[in-house]
Amino acid sequence: MYSQEQPNRDTIARLVMLSLHEVLSQKEQPLPDLVNGAVNLIGRQAVLDSLGLVTLIVDLEQRLEEEYGISLVIVDEHAMSQRSSPFRTPQSLTDYICLLIEGQKENGRA
Repeated sequence: MYSQEQPNRDTIARLVMLSLHEVLSQKEQPLPDLVNGAVNLIGRQAVLDSLGLVTLIVDLEQRLEEEYGISLVIVDEHAMSQRSSPFRTPQSLTDYICLLIEGQKENGRA
């Protein structure tokens, strides 16, 4: 059963960070010293490899569905075609998820 309330940006940011910490804790190496909203998820000095990023995205999609009844496909053509990847940092990922949720509201699907 999921919450009747729609998540706000702070709630989404907490979900992203919770999922990120869980994915990082599954790795067989020490956690980075500082994991915050500006850490690189991909690219130079990234905290995730490609499998870690996929795991993070799947976990977030599942949490949104289970906790809020929001069914999103976070990785789609729109995400992949953006000039700046929404997967760069937890902050950019949070912004992108909020944008997707808002788009669903506007289209009457949320």
